[in-house]
Amino acid sequence: MRIAENQDGERVHGFDVNRLTVMANESYEDFARQLQKEIEEEEGIKFGVVEPHLFANIPIPTVDHRTEYLGVETSQEVWDHLKAKGYIDANGKVQDSLRTDLKTNSVDLPEELNDHAAQITAVLRKVAGSLNIKNANDRKQIRLNKAVFLGEEFKQLWERIKYRTTFRVDFDVEKLIEECSDEIGKRLIVGRARFISRKARLKVDQGGVRTEVVQESTHVYEAEDYQLPDVVSYLQNETNLTRRTLVEIMTRNDRLEDFKKNPQKYIEQVSAIIKRQMRLFIVDGIKYQRLGDDYYYAQELFEENELYGYLSKNMLESEKSVFDHVVYDSDVEEEFARSFERSDNVKVYAKLPGWFRIDTPLGTYNPDWAVLVEMDGQERLYFVVETKGSQFTDVLRPTEQAKIDCGKEHFKALGSETEFVVADSYETFIEQTTR
Repeated sequence: MRIAENQDGERVHGFDVNRLTVMANESYEDFARQLQKEIEEEEGIKFGVVEPHLFANIPIPTVDHRTEYLGVETSQEVWDHLKAKGYIDANGKVQDSLRTDLKTNSVDLPEELNDHAAQITAVLRKVAGSLNIKNANDRKQIRLNKAVFLGEEFKQLWERIKYRTTFRVDFDVEKLIEECSDEIGKRLIVGRARFISRKARLKVDQGGVRTEVVQESTHVYEAEDYQLPDVVSYLQNETNLTRRTLVEIMTRNDRLEDFKKNPQKYIEQVSAIIKRQMRLFIVDGIKYQRLGDDYYYAQELFEENELYGYLSKNMLESEKSVFDHVVYDSDVEEEFARSFERSDNVKVYAKLPGWFRIDTPLGTYNPDWAVLVEMDGQERLYFVVETKGSQFTDVLRPTEQAKIDCGKEHFKALGSETEFVVADSYETFIEQTTR
């Protein structure tokens, strides 16, 4: 592979100038498997294997603007959790269940690590992808399906969902203080700071190079003369609550002594508890309002943004969609698209593009589908559909569920007779259209 340089001999980055083109004299899939095997054997790289120490170097900002790390012990806890959930096997090999949940952004991680979930998930994506090679010959630009795009049915659907909204949040501060303080009193688990010393030996066998712990000792850090960090300022930066509110939350229970025992652990857990409660209060107290008639997503944006997919990988041919092919992100979305194409009730639909975003207090939210359904040849129903591997709210991550709840309020505020539904299969979607 030739590394691109400019006239001054400097490295040039970017996909446009750095591209590996492989001419294989065997099937694409066989070549990819053999190339991965050779790299593993010659370079010692193990694809698709999660090591117990993989997450130890994830950076964690501290109150005094230094950087600490997740650490080996917490990394091991994450590894054990992944194994217990069936995401990896006993050797750390990534299973299909992890790849599926990564695609749908629904990986189950320990609740106490919610604040670091994005970083942990990013590391898992790199490992779970194995050797991600796509056949350039399969890459295809998706074209507009002009018959659908310019048709009256799609115009009617888009007219109902295109408008933008703004929101405000009202909640009872006193109730938030009570709930957070009560949750801290019940849920906080803070032991004294410990140092763990381990000795291990390297073991080389057919499974690769592994470590085997042969000795471990734990020492409690008893010193009490160290300077305590400014817990209020840290929590204020994390939650945007006032100092008075945070002081009330921490002093209304008898757990403040735990802060002296292990400041870092106390701060991490209290921050997670407060943010979890705030998510609930934000969603319960959010009100959306439609902006003026000049604030909307123009239908022409479909023409201005190019879309690509890979044949036999993540796209299927479509006659009812706004594009001639549908590009899907998961097996669940693929099944929905196929069902939309087969159903006599579905007249037109669109996979909502990434630029179609709804503002929420927790970040922007992009629903999956817009669908026009016709029942009994007469009544027309308009839906925005969020597809998930499960329709039960307790399975979804709190932030994910909160964004979905915000999406519901957004479409209510439009007042356009468009219903927002969550479904884990086409069958559950249709059931909701006939209620």
